[in-house]
Amino acid sequence: MEWREVVEHPSLKDLPFKIETNEWGKIMMAPASDLHGLYQGRIYGWFDRHGEGGIPSTECPVETSKGVRVADVAWRSRAFLETHGIRKLALPQSPEIVVEIESPSNSAAELEEKRLLYFEKGAKEFWLCDEDGNMRFFNPCGELKRSELFGEFPGHIEIDIAR
Repeated sequence: MEWREVVEHPSLKDLPFKIETNEWGKIMMAPASDLHGLYQGRIYGWFDRHGEGGIPSTECPVETSKGVRVADVAWRSRAFLETHGIRKLALPQSPEIVVEIESPSNSAAELEEKRLLYFEKGAKEFWLCDEDGNMRFFNPCGELKRSELFGEFPGHIEIDIAR
């Protein structure tokens, strides 16, 4: 299936799953959890408050050599936006930062493949949030102690239910 067909298909709208495609155009789905959505919201909110010079998004589709992968959160600079614009379908290049939030349904191999696919499409950094809110940061050369683009981003995401 082409990505346009996935996006426009009436039976695939409003599903409680993230939809991606593999290299053969087959749809892959991953169930979302409440905790996943909370981490996604916190990371997006941080970028929205501190990510000067760009904008964040959630559920960001990127065309890769193995189908469309959808980053949980992405941040793209104004320069990226000027070059690629805002798309109705998947982006042909990866935004500078892509963030994946681990779910019980993710395997380490799947997350590693996503990381490599995003770098292949031009990502500068790949961030990984585990199920406990711990953050890991990568550039194409390997793991980093902190983000090189946003060094002030916390190494742990708190979900404070007392707010």
